[in-house]
Amino acid sequence: PALEALEAYKRRDGSKVIVRFRAVGNAPIMKQNYYKITASNRFQAVIQFLRKELGWKPTDPLFTYINMAFSPAPDDTVSNLFKCFATEGHLIVNY
Repeated sequence: PALEALEAYKRRDGSKVIVRFRAVGNAPIMKQNYYKITASNRFQAVIQFLRKELGWKPTDPLFTYINMAFSPAPDDTVSNLFKCFATEGHLIVNY
């Protein structure tokens, strides 16, 4: 059973999660704020995607929060964050 669990864990989850981006303060507003992101991705991929969409350099400061409550670790998986903190079927990421 432990080996089966390990194999299941290793398999990439191809399912998608709807991530909704919300600008906070004077952050630039995106033209589109709903995106489907692969659930098995790390949150770091979401941060990189957001930087690319905003046209920001890797050195520009970018702070992200889930539901305006906490900043997730870059190595958290999107699926884990979605399971724990989804709101109305979306993972809300404030930036």
